[in-house]
Amino acid sequence: MRKILVIGVGAGDPEHITMQAVGALRRVDVFFVLDKGEVKQDLVDLRQEILRRYAPDGGYRVVHGRDPERDRTTDAYVEAVDDWRRRRADVCQELIAAELADGQTGAFLVWGDPTLYDSTLAILDDIAARGFELDIEVIPGVSSVSALVARHRVPLNQVGRPVQITTGRRLAGAWPSDVDDVVVMLDARTAFTAHTGQDATIYWGAYLGTPDEILISGPLSEVADRIVAARAEARERKGWIMDTYLLRRGAPPASDGAP
Repeated sequence: MRKILVIGVGAGDPEHITMQAVGALRRVDVFFVLDKGEVKQDLVDLRQEILRRYAPDGGYRVVHGRDPERDRTTDAYVEAVDDWRRRRADVCQELIAAELADGQTGAFLVWGDPTLYDSTLAILDDIAARGFELDIEVIPGVSSVSALVARHRVPLNQVGRPVQITTGRRLAGAWPSDVDDVVVMLDARTAFTAHTGQDATIYWGAYLGTPDEILISGPLSEVADRIVAARAEARERKGWIMDTYLLRRGAPPASDGAP
């Protein structure tokens, strides 16, 4: 049987790698990488740096496949994502079948944590459901959520209160009911700008853990435009952006010390 490791490699700092992940990296015969067709050389360099640091003996191969395009124009969001995942599973199955022999170990390196807004596990489950036998092991990583609140030096939750993790698409519709603390991921449309009339604080971060990291926090009504401008400038300069933020009802405490 083929062994597949799904390894969380953190939000961007090579030192986010856990000791469990280090051990896993050194067991791998083949690393699988899906090429998104975008020039993100710094992410390529980061992946290479992780392997250089933690799998220095080599002995592995890195195999690339083409990541299918997803229809981002349709209103049928769920159907589009399901179709994209099926085509992604086709690509991954072909790579594994062609490049990984029985008894060998392959791996997918996943930014952040593999269990949080990442499709790799669902894709591997799809492949396994087709009758393609895989022994799958998941190694957790430091998520962008953990990195965000750590860099802002604030707790993720308030005492006795829940936290909800959602997407920009859903926040654009409404702030979740009965929740004061909302972590937002995958927000390409700066959905927080729809809530500047609320008494709320935002803790925003982009390129977390990398030399290009940007942190902005403060009352939402005061810093929203600043975040929009910083985000647009960074995306124009680098060609891509990964950002996450925490929205919290109420003004920031005087002692939070956030950037």
